[in-house]
Formats: sequence, C-alpha cells, structure tokens
Amino acid sequence: MSTPNRPYQQSPATRDALWVRWLLIFVAMMLVVPLVSVFYEALKDGWQAYQSAITEPDSLSAIRLTLLTTAIILPINTIIGVALAYLITRHKFRGKFIITTLLDLPFAVSPVVAGLMFVLLFGANTVLGGFFESIGIQIIFATTGIVLATLFVTFPFIARELIPLMQAQGDSEEEAALTLGANGWQMFWKVTLPNIKWALLYGIILTNARAMGEFGAVSVVSGHIRGETNTMPLMIEIAYNEYAFTLAFALSSLLALLALLTLLVQRLMNHQQKH
Repeated sequence: MSTPNRPYQQSPATRDALWVRWLLIFVAMMLVVPLVSVFYEALKDGWQAYQSAITEPDSLSAIRLTLLTTAIILPINTIIGVALAYLITRHKFRGKFIITTLLDLPFAVSPVVAGLMFVLLFGANTVLGGFFESIGIQIIFATTGIVLATLFVTFPFIARELIPLMQAQGDSEEEAALTLGANGWQMFWKVTLPNIKWALLYGIILTNARAMGEFGAVSVVSGHIRGETNTMPLMIEIAYNEYAFTLAFALSSLLALLALLTLLVQRLMNHQQKH
C-alpha cells in the first residue's frame, strides 16, 4: 500500500506536540521577563537617576576595573589557549592526560574555592605573599589578585573550543606546509590560524563574557574595597544589600547589555561562518 508524499515537517511522527510548544514559550518567558525587569527597575526613576547611578565614583571605578581585568586576561588567555590546544593536538608526550585533566580543573572547582586557593598561596601571612609584598607587589586585596583569579576561572574556554576542532581537522595541511618549506611561524599564520579562527573568536567571546561576570573567585580575593577592588558584579551585590536599588539595577543593565552584545557578535560570527 503506497503512502502519500508528505513533507518531513508535516509528518505526525515529527510534528511537535502542543505541550512542547507551550514549554518552549514558558522557557522563553523565563529568560525574557527577568531581563526586561532589570532594565525596567534601572530606568523606572528616570534617565537622570540612571545616569547619576552609572557615573558616581564607585560605579565608574567598578566599570574601569572590570574592563581593565578583561583587557588584561583576554590576550593572555588567547596565547595560553592556542598554545595548549596546539600542544595537546599536535604533539605526543608523557603527561598529556594530566594536562588535559588539569585543563578541566576550573570547571570542576567552585569559583569560591579557587579564590580561597589564591588567598592560601598569596595571602599576607604566606611565604609567597610575604615575598611579593617585600618587593612591593600586593596580590590579595588588589587588582593583581583579581586578574589572577579571573584568569584561573576563564583560561580553559579557548583551549576547549579549539581542541575538538583541531583534532577533527588533523595535521595533514600543516605537514604539507612544512614539506613545502614553510617554517613554524609561517605554518601557523598561513595554515593553522585560518583553520581555527572562528573557534578562536568564539572562545574569546566566551572568555570575555565570563571575565566580566565573574563573582565568586573575585569576591574572595578582592577585599571589597570601595573605589579600588570592586568589579561590577561585586558593586551590584553591595548596592543591592544597601538598598541602593537604582545603582544595583543600573550596573546590572550594563552587564546585561554587554551579554546581549556578546550574543549578537556570536550570531554574526555564525552567520559569517556559514557564508
């Protein structure tokens, strides 16, 4: 008995059930409504109040520190991520399993625990902390500690984006470039980097988003010194606990805008990659 031709999407076996559609609508609302609420709370007292909250000294200091931390760790993470991915996918050596396992450590360890690890390593009463303070470098309760803590929790993102792609691509093109007389740097710039550029950019975007929103590890090592070691997430918590809701939601809206911008860039990259 022949069956009539029917588009795949219209087949009863593949058609979405009504409850699935309602579930998707519910999930979408759970994501959109809180985001809209943040912007509403930030702007409900008017643009002047919003602007005053954003431009007060503590807010500007938190914004500057967040952007500074992100600007420092992005190039470092990019270099480390590419180097680790290349090392793991292109070289055979003893201990590769250990390095691959350690690469997942920031995902497995709570950010608060990560912050405590840095306090135990570089606190004022430790050997390393005392040494660095003796040469005029303060790590804990300073920008240096915030950068180190953020670097720790973000460094796997780029490597984890690159490793599966580089393993799938193999090294045949790179071997061909070396056979044709290219040196190591020429092979990297002409062959390796063009092949991994989209995954690398995506990893950078993820790293940027995590760095700006990191709370746990930074909270432990920062000391919450107003005007000095408060990043935007820390300042949001302080403002909210002090019932300065306009300030808290104004800074939250800035982080939300940065997150939306990150998603927009990601979508543009995906569109560009397909074409």
